[in-house]
Amino acid sequence: MTYKVALNKARVLITGGASGLGRQLALQSAAKGAHVIVWDLNLESAQKVVTEITKMGGSAEAHQIDITDREAVNHLALEVGAVNVLFNNAGVVSGDWFLDLDPASIERTYKVNVLSLYWMTAAFLPAMVQANSGCVVTISSASGLLGVAKLTDYAASKFAAFGFMESLRSELRMKRSSVNTLTVCPHYIGTGMFDGVQTKFPWLLPILEEQKVAAKIIASVEKGKAQLVLPKFVNVIPVTRILPVRAFDAVTDFFGVNRTMDHFRGRQK
Repeated sequence: MTYKVALNKARVLITGGASGLGRQLALQSAAKGAHVIVWDLNLESAQKVVTEITKMGGSAEAHQIDITDREAVNHLALEVGAVNVLFNNAGVVSGDWFLDLDPASIERTYKVNVLSLYWMTAAFLPAMVQANSGCVVTISSASGLLGVAKLTDYAASKFAAFGFMESLRSELRMKRSSVNTLTVCPHYIGTGMFDGVQTKFPWLLPILEEQKVAAKIIASVEKGKAQLVLPKFVNVIPVTRILPVRAFDAVTDFFGVNRTMDHFRGRQK
């Protein structure tokens, strides 16, 4: 059983593909020879990515959509047709103390970061299963492994994304399907989404570069990997979970984890 997916001549769909990591995934997938389908709420920005791809000799199309709208997702999925790789990339963050969070922002976080995973995957997975090939990629986060101060909604949504992919992988494995799932858990990426975040030990936990993250994700798809954690140091989180809770808290405090959001600004519109 092989889980590898070659991007050359593949059809690749990316949510939130108009900017940040999604844009890089689009450009680099196109450079591999894939036909790229960019889904984004911002059609103008999505079309700019398509223009970038066509100028480099690639093939792409753009669609405006709210991926939290299940009916809209199902309707557009029928129009677009089957894909070989689905990148569940779109995400939002509030970045505030729990007691200061706006209820509407909390709901938006769950709709974009969690519920859309169900709508998107349900729309495109059946064709992959029928073809017995393909890959569903979901961008979780290091915050999906470790809860961080001022990220109660975001971290919880990324924990949910991680759990969703764990269960989905198990279901596909039980059914002996060759459709792969790739869960990506990166530390903060310098895309603008987390502008202002700081890290105490940048040599261990750097702010990641979106181009390099995208390249590692694409390589993981082509190699058939199931999980990608960036940087590698983040892999110590599951191991340190064996510590008593207070000791675990002391470790995270030493590494400054809960101070990373102190100067958070987020993407400035």
